[in-house]
Amino acid sequence: MGARNFATAFTVDQTPEEAFAAITNVRGWWSGEIEGSTDKLNAEFTYRYEDVHYSRQRITEFVVGEKIVWLVLDASLSFIQDKSEWNGSEISFAIAAKGDKTEVRFTHVGLLPDHECYGACSNAWGFYINGSLRNLITTGVGHPNPKESGTAASPAEHEGAELAARR
Repeated sequence: MGARNFATAFTVDQTPEEAFAAITNVRGWWSGEIEGSTDKLNAEFTYRYEDVHYSRQRITEFVVGEKIVWLVLDASLSFIQDKSEWNGSEISFAIAAKGDKTEVRFTHVGLLPDHECYGACSNAWGFYINGSLRNLITTGVGHPNPKESGTAASPAEHEGAELAARR
């Protein structure tokens, strides 16, 4: 049996182009500080969430309405022993029309069940992809910053912060 990269998918009523536009609006759905361009081929951007997560991505595939792939060039996850576990992994968004609907399929290639980060990271991706990103696509409003809006942090943020505190 081969590796099982973390993957999740959902279907929306919006067009593939509308889904694509929302995905490239990373600040609209992913919490943290994001610097750099997130909407063009070969662009690089950084993501930082407090002292828990830092990563730098390069956009290696960018096909409007169809696919976006980020290559993780550098990462530091403070809540696991191998802080560079994400280095060299790929974050992929595949978009396809399915009848009168659009499917968004997210895969973090290299985020595997036997990795220390898998529990916290798959939980976080589930929250951001199936919650915040999906809401951004369907309503125009994502939920990228739950703590800043006065509501509770996502379960993944709590888990990552708790793991970091134990070290």
